[in-house]
Amino acid sequence: MTTEPLLAGRELLQLYAAPTGPTQALRGVDVTVFGGRISAITGPSGSGKSTLLALLALRERPAGGELRHRGTLVSGLSRRRLQRLRRQEIGWVAQRPTHSLFPQLDARGQIEQIARLRRVRCDALALLDEVELGARAGALPAVLSGGEQQRLAVAAAAVGAPALLVADEPTAELDDDSAALVLRLLRARADQGSAVVLATHDARATAAADTVLRLRHGVLSGVVDAGQDHTTTIDGQGRLQLPEEALPLFPDGRVVVTVVDGHVELHRPE
Repeated sequence: MTTEPLLAGRELLQLYAAPTGPTQALRGVDVTVFGGRISAITGPSGSGKSTLLALLALRERPAGGELRHRGTLVSGLSRRRLQRLRRQEIGWVAQRPTHSLFPQLDARGQIEQIARLRRVRCDALALLDEVELGARAGALPAVLSGGEQQRLAVAAAAVGAPALLVADEPTAELDDDSAALVLRLLRARADQGSAVVLATHDARATAAADTVLRLRHGVLSGVVDAGQDHTTTIDGQGRLQLPEEALPLFPDGRVVVTVVDGHVELHRPE
């Protein structure tokens, strides 16, 4: 893991238009992404996972808070600069893999096109073999199965070990063998220095991650590093998100907080 973060977000806020008015998809999220690590973002549908991915992949700008890329505020970057960063430094896998592929290019052409855009050399057939698609090198996306499309999209995003590889549910539709291929490829890119960020409901992907970030209702409810205890976060207003397994202890949503000898204790009201 590198010592300086590739991305650092503080109090990230994102709004979307809704029939009833603006809706907060993210509400003050802090997140730090390092090269050489796999980070998995988990949480129920509607918790803000895809929204956070879009911000980290520089596909959207936050409505509030600050997001820094290599120490530079993303809000200060021009549209042209953002486009160049996305093209050359960021691999993106959409939740629907066809949205990440060129429909007119065969599997080999997908890899070669990304290599040209990133100005890197890549053995397209060798990369396709990593996800067991070498025999499908001449196939267009339309004739590939859903699982093959997903593996191809991940392989294309991984060309040249980009600084950041962001994937939305990359193993959701895959059987165990195919998921293992994808996770092995993502681990290989992390070992080469890429920062890998996944949004996932898949326990297989979560188990492969170095860090798991849990979102709930647009708020970061906890962070778990491999081999360490659960760490939760305190936002700028002093609000604390308890881990889900602790919530049944406080069924009425009320808690008594006491500070004893420098320790904070939580109790159910009498």
